[in-house]
Amino acid sequence: MINRVEKLSLLSEMIAFAKYDKDIKNIEYNFLLGVAKQLDIAREDFEYLIEHPVTYTHLKSHSERIVQFHRLVLLMNIDQENEGSPSSAIKLYNFGLRMGLSHESITKVLYLMESFPNKIVPPDVLIDIFKTQYN
Repeated sequence: MINRVEKLSLLSEMIAFAKYDKDIKNIEYNFLLGVAKQLDIAREDFEYLIEHPVTYTHLKSHSERIVQFHRLVLLMNIDQENEGSPSSAIKLYNFGLRMGLSHESITKVLYLMESFPNKIVPPDVLIDIFKTQYN
């Protein structure tokens, strides 16, 4: 289970990911707000994070880091406009590395993403990729 500081850090990281090269689009905002609700973060706290990011907190749990990486994959692909943009893939790759995930797993996810509808890698496929590398 992750604590409040880790939850705020996750959300802050996702906001930074969405803001990386532009303003947050409505579809991204709504997705992030949904993640905030899922993490039990109040809307006021979410709004505050948009302007005041918190310091990155490294998640101890490997499975939580995989879940967070999956959220970032979803966030990257929710906006069809930048779909397939090399800068988005590089950004995702770097976020994954910073989370301590293996570069082989990240590369495999980015490669396999192309073969799924809307580039949405199913959670079970993603978990299998990371499990293989982790063992």
